[in-house]
Amino acid sequence: MTSDPINSKFIYKPYCNQKQLICGSGQTAIITGWTVKQSVAKHLNNEEFAVIGNLYSPTRGISPLIRNLLANPYVGFLVILNATKEDKNSGSCECLLDFFRQGFTKGKSDLGRDCWVINSPIRGYIDIEIASESLEKLRTSIQCQEATSIEETINLVKSYSQKEAMEPWGKPLFFPEEKKYPTLLPGERYGHRIEGKTIAETWVKILHRIKTTGTIRPSQYGQWQELINLVAIVTEEPQDFDFPNPNYLPIEREFIDDYRSQMLDDAIPCEGVKYTYGQRLRSWFGCDQIEQAIQKLIAAKDSSRIVMSLWDVQKDNNNDSPPCLNHIWLRIVDNELSLTATFRSNDMFSAWAANAMGLIALQQYICDSINEVGSEDVPTVTESATTFKTADCSKHQTSSECINLKRGPLVTISQSAHIYEDCWEYAERIIQTEYAKILRSRDFSDPSGSFVISLQEDSILVEHLTPGTGEVVNCYSGKSAKQLYQQIAASCPALQVEHAMYLGTELQKAEIALSSSQSMMYIQDRPLKKSNFE
Repeated sequence: MTSDPINSKFIYKPYCNQKQLICGSGQTAIITGWTVKQSVAKHLNNEEFAVIGNLYSPTRGISPLIRNLLANPYVGFLVILNATKEDKNSGSCECLLDFFRQGFTKGKSDLGRDCWVINSPIRGYIDIEIASESLEKLRTSIQCQEATSIEETINLVKSYSQKEAMEPWGKPLFFPEEKKYPTLLPGERYGHRIEGKTIAETWVKILHRIKTTGTIRPSQYGQWQELINLVAIVTEEPQDFDFPNPNYLPIEREFIDDYRSQMLDDAIPCEGVKYTYGQRLRSWFGCDQIEQAIQKLIAAKDSSRIVMSLWDVQKDNNNDSPPCLNHIWLRIVDNELSLTATFRSNDMFSAWAANAMGLIALQQYICDSINEVGSEDVPTVTESATTFKTADCSKHQTSSECINLKRGPLVTISQSAHIYEDCWEYAERIIQTEYAKILRSRDFSDPSGSFVISLQEDSILVEHLTPGTGEVVNCYSGKSAKQLYQQIAASCPALQVEHAMYLGTELQKAEIALSSSQSMMYIQDRPLKKSNFE
Protein backbone atom coordinates (compact mmCIF):
# COMPACT_ATOMS: atom_id res chain seq x y z
CA MET A 1 0.00 0.00 0.00
CA THR A 2 1.23 3.50 -0.87
CA SER A 3 -0.15 6.99 -0.31
CA ASP A 4 0.16 10.40 -1.91
CA PRO A 5 -0.20 13.88 -0.42
CA ILE A 6 -3.74 15.19 -0.28
CA ASN A 7 -4.54 17.29 -3.34
CA SER A 8 -5.35 20.92 -2.61
CA LYS A 9 -7.81 20.96 -5.52
CA PHE A 10 -10.76 18.67 -6.08
CA ILE A 11 -9.69 16.88 -9.23
CA TYR A 12 -10.95 13.32 -9.41
CA LYS A 13 -8.16 10.94 -10.42
CA PRO A 14 -9.43 7.41 -11.11
CA TYR A 15 -7.24 4.49 -10.10
CA CYS A 16 -9.31 2.04 -12.21
CA ASN A 17 -11.40 2.20 -15.40
CA GLN A 18 -10.55 5.81 -16.22
CA LYS A 19 -12.03 5.68 -19.72
CA GLN A 20 -15.40 4.55 -18.37
CA LEU A 21 -15.91 7.56 -16.10
CA ILE A 22 -16.96 11.20 -16.42
CA CYS A 23 -14.76 13.16 -14.01
CA GLY A 24 -15.51 16.52 -12.43
CA SER A 25 -14.19 18.73 -9.62
CA GLY A 26 -16.90 18.45 -6.97
CA GLN A 27 -17.25 16.25 -3.86
CA THR A 28 -20.15 13.98 -4.91
CA ALA A 29 -19.71 10.66 -6.69
CA ILE A 30 -22.69 9.44 -8.76
CA ILE A 31 -23.38 5.80 -9.60
CA THR A 32 -25.93 5.44 -12.42
CA GLY A 33 -26.39 1.65 -12.46
CA TRP A 34 -27.41 0.75 -16.02
CA THR A 35 -28.69 4.25 -16.81
CA VAL A 36 -26.60 6.11 -19.38
CA LYS A 37 -24.25 8.31 -17.37
CA GLN A 38 -24.46 11.17 -19.89
CA SER A 39 -28.19 11.49 -19.10
CA VAL A 40 -27.18 12.67 -15.62
CA ALA A 41 -24.03 14.58 -16.58
CA LYS A 42 -25.85 16.84 -19.03
CA HIS A 43 -27.91 18.35 -16.18
CA LEU A 44 -24.88 19.21 -14.01
CA ASN A 45 -21.95 21.56 -14.07
CA ASN A 46 -18.48 20.05 -13.83
CA GLU A 47 -17.86 21.51 -10.37
CA GLU A 48 -21.05 19.98 -8.96
CA PHE A 49 -19.84 16.37 -9.08
CA ALA A 50 -16.62 14.43 -8.59
CA VAL A 51 -17.31 11.49 -10.89
CA ILE A 52 -20.16 9.75 -12.70
CA GLY A 53 -19.99 6.08 -13.62
CA ASN A 54 -22.07 2.98 -14.29
CA LEU A 55 -22.19 -0.12 -12.09
CA TYR A 56 -23.26 -3.16 -14.08
CA SER A 57 -22.20 -6.05 -11.85
CA PRO A 58 -21.98 -6.56 -8.06
CA THR A 59 -19.26 -9.22 -8.38
CA ARG A 60 -17.09 -7.42 -10.94
CA GLY A 61 -17.84 -3.73 -10.53
CA ILE A 62 -17.81 -2.86 -6.83
CA SER A 63 -14.09 -3.48 -6.17
CA PRO A 64 -12.83 -1.00 -8.82
CA LEU A 65 -15.41 1.54 -7.63
CA ILE A 66 -14.18 1.24 -4.04
CA ARG A 67 -10.54 1.44 -5.16
CA ASN A 68 -11.35 4.72 -6.90
CA LEU A 69 -13.11 6.17 -3.85
CA LEU A 70 -10.18 5.22 -1.58
CA ALA A 71 -7.85 7.02 -4.02
CA ASN A 72 -9.98 10.21 -3.81
CA PRO A 73 -10.79 10.75 -0.10
CA TYR A 74 -12.15 14.26 -0.58
CA VAL A 75 -15.36 12.66 -1.98
CA GLY A 76 -17.86 12.98 0.85
CA PHE A 77 -21.15 12.12 -0.84
CA LEU A 78 -22.31 9.19 -2.94
CA VAL A 79 -25.61 9.15 -4.86
CA ILE A 80 -26.71 5.76 -6.22
CA LEU A 81 -29.33 5.84 -8.96
CA ASN A 82 -31.31 2.60 -8.63
CA ALA A 83 -34.27 3.08 -10.95
CA THR A 84 -34.57 0.85 -13.98
CA LYS A 85 -35.60 -2.74 -14.58
CA GLU A 86 -32.01 -3.45 -15.61
CA ASP A 87 -30.79 -2.11 -12.24
CA LYS A 88 -33.15 -4.45 -10.39
CA ASN A 89 -32.13 -7.44 -12.51
CA SER A 90 -28.41 -6.95 -11.94
CA GLY A 91 -28.74 -6.07 -8.23
CA SER A 92 -25.52 -4.06 -8.46
CA CYS A 93 -26.86 -0.82 -6.97
CA GLU A 94 -28.71 -2.63 -4.20
CA CYS A 95 -25.57 -4.57 -3.29
CA LEU A 96 -23.49 -1.37 -3.14
CA LEU A 97 -26.10 0.22 -0.89
CA ASP A 98 -25.91 -2.84 1.37
CA PHE A 99 -22.13 -2.40 1.62
CA PHE A 100 -22.66 1.03 3.17
CA ARG A 101 -25.69 -0.06 5.24
CA GLN A 102 -24.67 -3.51 6.42
CA GLY A 103 -20.93 -3.90 5.84
CA PHE A 104 -18.99 -6.99 4.80
CA THR A 105 -17.41 -10.19 6.10
CA LYS A 106 -14.48 -12.32 5.03
CA GLY A 107 -15.51 -15.19 2.78
CA LYS A 108 -14.96 -16.98 -0.49
CA SER A 109 -15.85 -16.04 -4.05
CA ASP A 110 -17.59 -18.50 -6.34
CA LEU A 111 -14.09 -19.44 -7.51
CA GLY A 112 -13.02 -20.28 -3.98
CA ARG A 113 -10.75 -17.26 -3.62
CA ASP A 114 -10.53 -15.28 -0.38
CA CYS A 115 -12.48 -12.02 -0.64
CA TRP A 116 -14.68 -9.65 1.30
CA VAL A 117 -18.32 -10.65 0.83
CA ILE A 118 -20.85 -7.84 1.12
CA ASN A 119 -23.58 -8.49 3.70
CA SER A 120 -26.39 -8.54 1.18
CA PRO A 121 -28.87 -11.05 -0.29
CA ILE A 122 -27.19 -10.14 -3.60
CA ARG A 123 -23.78 -11.74 -4.02
CA GLY A 124 -21.09 -9.07 -4.19
CA TYR A 125 -17.31 -9.17 -3.71
CA ILE A 126 -14.50 -6.82 -2.75
CA ASP A 127 -10.83 -7.69 -3.35
CA ILE A 128 -9.18 -9.16 -0.25
CA GLU A 129 -6.08 -7.01 -0.95
CA ILE A 130 -8.03 -3.94 0.25
CA ALA A 131 -7.52 -3.57 4.01
CA SER A 132 -10.66 -4.07 6.10
CA GLU A 133 -9.94 -0.96 8.19
CA SER A 134 -9.85 1.11 4.99
CA LEU A 135 -13.22 -0.30 3.93
CA GLU A 136 -14.71 0.55 7.33
CA LYS A 137 -13.27 4.05 7.13
CA LEU A 138 -14.85 4.48 3.71
CA ARG A 139 -18.25 3.24 4.94
CA THR A 140 -18.34 5.67 7.85
CA SER A 141 -16.85 8.67 6.04
CA ILE A 142 -19.06 8.90 2.93
CA GLN A 143 -22.71 9.90 3.11
CA CYS A 144 -24.55 7.46 0.83
CA GLN A 145 -28.02 8.16 -0.59
CA GLU A 146 -30.24 6.14 -2.96
CA ALA A 147 -32.16 7.90 -5.75
CA THR A 148 -34.97 6.34 -7.77
CA SER A 149 -35.05 8.77 -10.72
CA ILE A 150 -32.74 11.02 -12.69
CA GLU A 151 -34.57 14.06 -11.35
CA GLU A 152 -34.03 12.97 -7.75
CA THR A 153 -30.36 12.32 -8.49
CA ILE A 154 -29.87 15.80 -9.93
CA ASN A 155 -31.60 17.44 -6.98
CA LEU A 156 -29.49 15.55 -4.45
CA VAL A 157 -26.23 16.36 -6.22
CA LYS A 158 -27.09 20.05 -6.54
CA SER A 159 -28.03 20.24 -2.85
CA TYR A 160 -24.71 18.64 -1.82
CA SER A 161 -22.82 21.09 -4.06
CA GLN A 162 -24.24 23.97 -2.04
CA LYS A 163 -22.65 22.69 1.16
CA GLU A 164 -19.36 24.04 2.41
CA ALA A 165 -16.35 22.12 1.10
CA MET A 166 -15.23 19.37 3.45
CA GLU A 167 -11.74 18.32 4.40
CA PRO A 168 -10.65 14.94 2.99
CA TRP A 169 -11.39 12.11 5.40
CA GLY A 170 -7.97 10.55 4.88
CA LYS A 171 -5.02 10.19 2.55
CA PRO A 172 -5.32 8.65 -0.93
CA LEU A 173 -4.85 4.90 -0.66
CA PHE A 174 -3.83 2.49 -3.40
CA PHE A 175 -3.91 -1.29 -3.07
CA PRO A 176 -2.02 -3.28 -5.75
CA GLU A 177 -4.08 -5.68 -7.84
CA GLU A 178 -2.95 -9.21 -8.63
CA LYS A 179 -2.55 -9.55 -12.40
CA LYS A 180 -2.87 -12.92 -14.15
CA TYR A 181 -2.06 -13.65 -17.77
CA PRO A 182 -3.33 -16.74 -19.56
CA THR A 183 -1.17 -19.15 -21.54
CA LEU A 184 -2.11 -18.93 -25.22
CA LEU A 185 -1.86 -21.43 -28.03
CA PRO A 186 -1.44 -20.45 -31.69
CA GLY A 187 -4.56 -20.44 -33.82
CA GLU A 188 -6.48 -18.79 -36.64
CA ARG A 189 -6.86 -15.04 -36.34
CA TYR A 190 -10.12 -14.75 -38.31
CA GLY A 191 -13.11 -17.05 -38.64
CA HIS A 192 -14.02 -19.64 -36.00
CA ARG A 193 -16.92 -22.10 -35.91
CA ILE A 194 -18.47 -23.66 -32.80
CA GLU A 195 -21.61 -25.80 -32.60
CA GLY A 196 -23.58 -27.24 -29.70
CA LYS A 197 -27.02 -28.65 -29.03
CA THR A 198 -27.84 -26.19 -26.24
CA ILE A 199 -26.84 -22.66 -25.28
CA ALA A 200 -25.07 -23.97 -22.18
CA GLU A 201 -23.00 -26.48 -24.15
CA THR A 202 -22.15 -23.98 -26.87
CA TRP A 203 -21.21 -21.33 -24.30
CA VAL A 204 -18.65 -23.58 -22.59
CA LYS A 205 -17.11 -24.40 -26.00
CA ILE A 206 -16.94 -20.68 -26.78
CA LEU A 207 -15.14 -19.95 -23.51
CA HIS A 208 -12.68 -22.76 -24.18
CA ARG A 209 -11.91 -21.51 -27.70
CA ILE A 210 -11.35 -17.91 -26.63
CA LYS A 211 -9.29 -18.80 -23.57
CA THR A 212 -7.18 -21.23 -25.61
CA THR A 213 -6.40 -19.21 -28.75
CA GLY A 214 -7.84 -15.71 -28.22
CA THR A 215 -5.51 -12.73 -28.55
CA ILE A 216 -5.08 -10.37 -25.59
CA ARG A 217 -5.78 -6.84 -26.77
CA PRO A 218 -6.48 -3.48 -25.13
CA SER A 219 -10.01 -2.09 -25.26
CA GLN A 220 -11.63 1.09 -23.99
CA TYR A 221 -12.67 -0.89 -20.90
CA GLY A 222 -9.29 -2.47 -20.14
CA GLN A 223 -7.87 -5.71 -21.52
CA TRP A 224 -9.87 -8.45 -23.13
CA GLN A 225 -9.10 -11.76 -24.84
CA GLU A 226 -10.61 -11.79 -28.30
CA LEU A 227 -11.41 -13.84 -31.37
CA ILE A 228 -12.45 -12.13 -34.61
CA ASN A 229 -15.58 -13.39 -36.40
CA LEU A 230 -16.75 -16.28 -34.25
CA VAL A 231 -19.75 -18.22 -35.59
CA ALA A 232 -21.71 -20.07 -32.88
CA ILE A 233 -24.54 -22.45 -33.81
CA VAL A 234 -27.16 -23.73 -31.35
CA THR A 235 -29.15 -26.60 -32.84
CA GLU A 236 -31.53 -28.08 -30.23
CA GLU A 237 -32.28 -25.56 -27.47
CA PRO A 238 -35.65 -26.47 -25.88
CA GLN A 239 -38.38 -23.84 -25.96
CA ASP A 240 -38.32 -23.36 -22.18
CA PHE A 241 -34.48 -23.25 -22.19
CA ASP A 242 -32.04 -25.72 -20.69
CA PHE A 243 -30.44 -24.47 -17.49
CA PRO A 244 -27.76 -26.84 -16.17
CA ASN A 245 -28.06 -28.17 -12.64
CA PRO A 246 -26.21 -26.75 -10.83
CA ASN A 247 -26.48 -23.66 -13.00
CA TYR A 248 -23.07 -22.44 -14.19
CA LEU A 249 -24.49 -19.92 -16.68
CA PRO A 250 -24.05 -16.22 -15.78
CA ILE A 251 -27.85 -15.75 -15.75
CA GLU A 252 -30.76 -17.23 -13.82
CA ARG A 253 -34.03 -18.50 -15.25
CA GLU A 254 -35.93 -15.66 -13.53
CA PHE A 255 -34.03 -13.13 -15.66
CA ILE A 256 -35.21 -14.56 -18.97
CA ASP A 257 -38.81 -13.27 -18.93
CA ASP A 258 -37.57 -9.70 -18.57
CA TYR A 259 -34.90 -10.18 -21.23
CA ARG A 260 -37.42 -11.81 -23.58
CA SER A 261 -39.53 -8.66 -23.24
CA GLN A 262 -36.52 -6.46 -24.06
CA MET A 263 -36.04 -8.43 -27.29
CA LEU A 264 -39.70 -8.75 -28.36
CA ASP A 265 -41.59 -5.72 -27.07
CA ASP A 266 -41.54 -2.07 -27.96
CA ALA A 267 -40.56 0.42 -25.26
CA ILE A 268 -41.46 4.03 -24.64
CA PRO A 269 -38.38 6.29 -24.98
CA CYS A 270 -37.09 7.07 -21.50
CA GLU A 271 -34.32 9.44 -20.50
CA GLY A 272 -31.28 7.52 -19.35
CA VAL A 273 -32.29 4.26 -21.02
CA LYS A 274 -30.28 3.91 -24.24
CA TYR A 275 -32.70 1.62 -26.07
CA THR A 276 -33.88 -1.95 -26.00
CA TYR A 277 -33.46 -4.32 -28.92
CA GLY A 278 -37.25 -4.63 -29.00
CA GLN A 279 -37.56 -0.88 -29.39
CA ARG A 280 -35.07 -0.89 -32.27
CA LEU A 281 -37.00 -3.69 -33.97
CA ARG A 282 -40.53 -2.47 -33.27
CA SER A 283 -40.62 1.31 -33.72
CA TRP A 284 -37.18 2.95 -33.91
CA PHE A 285 -37.21 3.33 -37.70
CA GLY A 286 -40.92 4.07 -38.00
CA CYS A 287 -41.95 0.49 -38.76
CA ASP A 288 -42.35 -2.82 -36.97
CA GLN A 289 -39.62 -4.97 -38.49
CA ILE A 290 -40.70 -8.12 -36.65
CA GLU A 291 -44.21 -8.01 -38.04
CA GLN A 292 -42.92 -7.16 -41.50
CA ALA A 293 -40.65 -10.20 -41.37
CA ILE A 294 -43.55 -12.46 -40.38
CA GLN A 295 -45.76 -11.18 -43.17
CA LYS A 296 -42.99 -11.49 -45.78
CA LEU A 297 -42.22 -15.07 -44.81
CA ILE A 298 -45.90 -16.00 -44.93
CA ALA A 299 -46.11 -14.52 -48.41
CA ALA A 300 -42.80 -15.94 -49.69
CA LYS A 301 -41.36 -18.65 -47.49
CA ASP A 302 -38.31 -19.13 -49.78
CA SER A 303 -37.27 -15.48 -49.58
CA SER A 304 -33.68 -14.66 -48.65
CA ARG A 305 -34.53 -10.96 -48.14
CA ILE A 306 -35.86 -11.17 -44.58
CA VAL A 307 -33.53 -8.74 -42.87
CA MET A 308 -33.98 -6.72 -39.67
CA SER A 309 -31.53 -3.93 -38.95
CA LEU A 310 -30.76 -2.34 -35.58
CA TRP A 311 -27.95 0.00 -36.67
CA ASP A 312 -29.04 3.61 -37.10
CA VAL A 313 -26.60 5.21 -39.56
CA GLN A 314 -27.84 8.68 -38.63
CA LYS A 315 -27.11 8.31 -34.90
CA ASP A 316 -24.93 5.32 -34.08
CA ASN A 317 -21.67 6.32 -35.76
CA ASN A 318 -21.24 9.08 -33.16
CA ASN A 319 -23.06 7.29 -30.34
CA ASP A 320 -21.06 6.52 -27.19
CA SER A 321 -23.02 3.31 -26.71
CA PRO A 322 -24.36 1.99 -30.04
CA PRO A 323 -26.15 -1.38 -30.15
CA CYS A 324 -23.98 -4.48 -30.11
CA LEU A 325 -26.59 -6.45 -32.08
CA ASN A 326 -26.72 -4.93 -35.56
CA HIS A 327 -28.34 -7.32 -38.01
CA ILE A 328 -30.83 -10.23 -38.00
CA TRP A 329 -31.49 -12.49 -40.99
CA LEU A 330 -34.24 -15.11 -41.20
CA ARG A 331 -34.40 -18.05 -43.60
CA ILE A 332 -36.70 -21.04 -44.07
CA VAL A 333 -34.87 -24.16 -45.30
CA ASP A 334 -36.51 -27.61 -45.34
CA ASN A 335 -39.40 -26.24 -43.28
CA GLU A 336 -37.05 -24.97 -40.56
CA LEU A 337 -36.79 -21.31 -39.59
CA SER A 338 -33.20 -20.37 -38.82
CA LEU A 339 -32.15 -17.04 -37.36
CA THR A 340 -28.72 -15.50 -37.92
CA ALA A 341 -27.71 -12.55 -35.74
CA THR A 342 -24.62 -10.39 -36.24
CA PHE A 343 -22.99 -8.63 -33.28
CA ARG A 344 -20.29 -6.04 -33.87
CA SER A 345 -19.05 -6.57 -30.32
CA ASN A 346 -20.02 -9.40 -27.97
CA ASP A 347 -19.12 -9.98 -24.33
CA MET A 348 -19.08 -13.77 -24.58
CA PHE A 349 -18.79 -14.42 -20.84
CA SER A 350 -21.44 -12.12 -19.40
CA ALA A 351 -23.80 -11.40 -22.29
CA TRP A 352 -23.78 -14.08 -24.99
CA ALA A 353 -26.00 -16.65 -23.20
CA ALA A 354 -28.68 -14.03 -22.48
CA ASN A 355 -28.38 -12.70 -26.05
CA ALA A 356 -28.90 -16.23 -27.39
CA MET A 357 -31.96 -16.86 -25.22
CA GLY A 358 -33.52 -13.56 -26.26
CA LEU A 359 -32.91 -14.32 -29.93
CA ILE A 360 -34.40 -17.81 -29.62
CA ALA A 361 -37.47 -16.27 -27.97
CA LEU A 362 -37.77 -13.95 -30.99
CA GLN A 363 -37.21 -16.85 -33.38
CA GLN A 364 -39.88 -18.95 -31.63
CA TYR A 365 -42.36 -16.06 -31.67
CA ILE A 366 -41.91 -15.59 -35.42
CA CYS A 367 -42.18 -19.34 -36.02
CA ASP A 368 -45.39 -19.62 -33.94
CA SER A 369 -46.89 -16.59 -35.66
CA ILE A 370 -46.30 -18.05 -39.12
CA ASN A 371 -47.78 -21.38 -38.06
CA GLU A 372 -51.05 -19.69 -37.12
CA VAL A 373 -51.92 -18.72 -40.66
CA GLY A 374 -52.03 -20.51 -44.02
CA SER A 375 -49.96 -18.81 -46.71
CA GLU A 376 -52.78 -19.00 -49.27
CA ASP A 377 -54.89 -16.63 -47.15
CA VAL A 378 -52.30 -13.86 -47.00
CA PRO A 379 -51.80 -11.28 -49.77
CA THR A 380 -48.36 -10.25 -50.95
CA VAL A 381 -46.84 -7.81 -48.49
CA THR A 382 -45.16 -4.57 -49.47
CA GLU A 383 -42.84 -2.38 -47.45
CA SER A 384 -45.80 -0.13 -46.61
CA ALA A 385 -47.73 -2.94 -44.94
CA THR A 386 -49.56 -2.21 -41.72
CA THR A 387 -47.24 -2.40 -38.72
CA PHE A 388 -47.92 -3.53 -35.18
CA LYS A 389 -46.55 -2.42 -31.86
CA THR A 390 -46.97 -5.34 -29.46
CA ALA A 391 -46.08 -9.02 -29.41
CA ASP A 392 -49.68 -10.22 -29.85
CA CYS A 393 -49.96 -13.32 -32.04
CA SER A 394 -53.76 -13.12 -32.33
CA LYS A 395 -53.60 -10.63 -35.20
CA HIS A 396 -52.22 -13.35 -37.48
CA GLN A 397 -55.22 -15.67 -37.06
CA THR A 398 -56.70 -15.42 -40.55
CA SER A 399 -56.79 -19.20 -41.03
CA SER A 400 -57.02 -22.28 -38.85
CA GLU A 401 -54.49 -24.06 -41.07
CA CYS A 402 -51.05 -24.62 -39.57
CA ILE A 403 -48.06 -25.09 -41.84
CA ASN A 404 -46.01 -26.76 -39.04
CA LEU A 405 -42.90 -24.67 -39.48
CA LYS A 406 -40.17 -25.79 -37.07
CA ARG A 407 -37.71 -23.60 -35.23
CA GLY A 408 -34.29 -24.39 -36.66
CA PRO A 409 -30.81 -23.43 -35.48
CA LEU A 410 -29.75 -20.12 -34.00
CA VAL A 411 -26.56 -18.74 -35.53
CA THR A 412 -24.69 -15.84 -33.97
CA ILE A 413 -21.79 -14.11 -35.69
CA SER A 414 -19.73 -12.23 -33.12
CA GLN A 415 -17.33 -10.00 -35.00
CA SER A 416 -15.43 -9.19 -31.82
CA ALA A 417 -15.95 -12.16 -29.50
CA HIS A 418 -14.22 -11.32 -26.24
CA ILE A 419 -13.90 -12.05 -22.53
CA TYR A 420 -12.96 -9.15 -20.26
CA GLU A 421 -9.90 -9.49 -18.04
CA ASP A 422 -11.91 -9.50 -14.81
CA CYS A 423 -13.76 -12.63 -16.03
CA TRP A 424 -10.75 -14.67 -17.12
CA GLU A 425 -10.51 -16.59 -13.87
CA TYR A 426 -14.25 -17.31 -13.82
CA ALA A 427 -14.06 -18.58 -17.39
CA GLU A 428 -11.09 -20.82 -16.56
CA ARG A 429 -12.95 -22.38 -13.64
CA ILE A 430 -16.01 -23.17 -15.79
CA ILE A 431 -13.79 -24.67 -18.48
CA GLN A 432 -12.04 -26.87 -15.90
CA THR A 433 -15.30 -28.20 -14.45
CA GLU A 434 -17.55 -28.40 -17.53
CA TYR A 435 -15.56 -28.75 -20.76
CA ALA A 436 -14.41 -32.31 -20.10
CA LYS A 437 -18.00 -33.35 -19.28
CA ILE A 438 -19.18 -31.99 -22.62
CA LEU A 439 -16.48 -33.88 -24.49
CA ARG A 440 -17.41 -37.13 -22.74
CA SER A 441 -21.13 -36.78 -23.50
CA ARG A 442 -20.94 -35.64 -27.13
CA ASP A 443 -21.79 -37.80 -30.12
CA PHE A 444 -19.40 -38.24 -33.03
CA SER A 445 -21.71 -37.58 -35.96
CA ASP A 446 -20.15 -35.51 -38.73
CA PRO A 447 -22.25 -33.64 -41.33
CA SER A 448 -19.55 -34.55 -43.85
CA GLY A 449 -20.52 -38.22 -43.51
CA SER A 450 -18.63 -41.35 -42.51
CA PHE A 451 -15.96 -43.57 -44.06
CA VAL A 452 -15.61 -47.34 -44.38
CA ILE A 453 -12.02 -48.59 -44.76
CA SER A 454 -11.07 -52.01 -46.05
CA LEU A 455 -8.20 -53.80 -47.82
CA GLN A 456 -8.87 -54.88 -51.40
CA GLU A 457 -6.12 -57.10 -52.85
CA ASP A 458 -3.05 -54.83 -53.02
CA SER A 459 -4.66 -51.48 -52.07
CA ILE A 460 -6.63 -49.65 -49.38
CA LEU A 461 -10.25 -48.84 -50.30
CA VAL A 462 -12.13 -46.00 -48.56
CA GLU A 463 -15.88 -45.57 -49.17
CA HIS A 464 -17.42 -42.19 -48.30
CA LEU A 465 -21.00 -42.55 -47.00
CA THR A 466 -23.71 -39.93 -46.47
CA PRO A 467 -24.79 -39.32 -42.86
CA GLY A 468 -28.01 -41.10 -41.94
CA THR A 469 -28.83 -43.14 -45.07
CA GLY A 470 -25.28 -44.41 -45.66
CA GLU A 471 -25.28 -44.03 -49.44
CA VAL A 472 -21.86 -44.27 -51.10
CA VAL A 473 -20.98 -40.92 -52.65
CA ASN A 474 -17.27 -41.38 -53.34
CA CYS A 475 -14.50 -43.99 -53.25
CA TYR A 476 -10.78 -43.51 -52.71
CA SER A 477 -8.10 -46.09 -53.41
CA GLY A 478 -4.36 -46.11 -52.74
CA LYS A 479 -1.46 -47.88 -51.10
CA SER A 480 -0.44 -45.33 -48.47
CA ALA A 481 -2.23 -43.45 -45.66
CA LYS A 482 -0.74 -40.13 -46.85
CA GLN A 483 -2.00 -40.58 -50.40
CA LEU A 484 -5.51 -41.31 -49.14
CA TYR A 485 -5.81 -38.65 -46.45
CA GLN A 486 -4.67 -36.03 -48.95
CA GLN A 487 -7.43 -37.12 -51.34
CA ILE A 488 -10.05 -37.10 -48.58
CA ALA A 489 -8.93 -33.70 -47.24
CA ALA A 490 -9.19 -32.18 -50.73
CA SER A 491 -12.69 -33.60 -51.28
CA CYS A 492 -14.03 -32.96 -47.74
CA PRO A 493 -12.62 -29.64 -46.47
CA ALA A 494 -15.34 -29.38 -43.78
CA LEU A 495 -14.39 -32.69 -42.14
CA GLN A 496 -14.39 -32.32 -38.36
CA VAL A 497 -10.93 -32.23 -36.78
CA GLU A 498 -11.44 -35.24 -34.51
CA HIS A 499 -12.92 -37.25 -37.37
CA ALA A 500 -9.92 -36.41 -39.55
CA MET A 501 -7.52 -37.50 -36.81
CA TYR A 502 -9.44 -40.76 -36.43
CA LEU A 503 -9.22 -41.38 -40.19
CA GLY A 504 -5.47 -40.76 -40.14
CA THR A 505 -5.07 -43.37 -37.41
CA GLU A 506 -7.18 -45.97 -39.23
CA LEU A 507 -5.48 -45.35 -42.57
CA GLN A 508 -2.07 -45.78 -40.97
CA LYS A 509 -3.20 -49.11 -39.49
CA ALA A 510 -4.48 -50.19 -42.92
CA GLU A 511 -1.15 -49.26 -44.54
CA ILE A 512 0.79 -51.27 -41.94
CA ALA A 513 -1.42 -54.31 -42.58
CA LEU A 514 -1.10 -53.93 -46.35
CA SER A 515 2.68 -53.64 -46.34
CA SER A 516 3.39 -56.11 -43.55
CA SER A 517 5.39 -59.23 -44.35
CA GLN A 518 3.63 -60.98 -41.48
CA SER A 519 0.15 -61.12 -43.10
CA MET A 520 -1.58 -58.70 -40.72
CA MET A 521 -5.38 -58.56 -40.72
CA TYR A 522 -7.04 -55.12 -40.81
CA ILE A 523 -10.60 -54.61 -39.51
CA GLN A 524 -11.72 -51.01 -38.98
CA ASP A 525 -11.92 -49.93 -35.31
CA ARG A 526 -10.13 -53.08 -34.12
CA PRO A 527 -6.48 -53.70 -33.22
CA LEU A 528 -4.24 -55.20 -35.88
CA LYS A 529 -3.53 -58.91 -35.53
CA LYS A 530 -1.89 -61.68 -37.52
CA SER A 531 -3.97 -63.47 -40.10
CA ASN A 532 -5.06 -67.05 -39.36
CA PHE A 533 -4.43 -68.03 -42.97
CA GLU A 534 -0.63 -67.95 -43.10
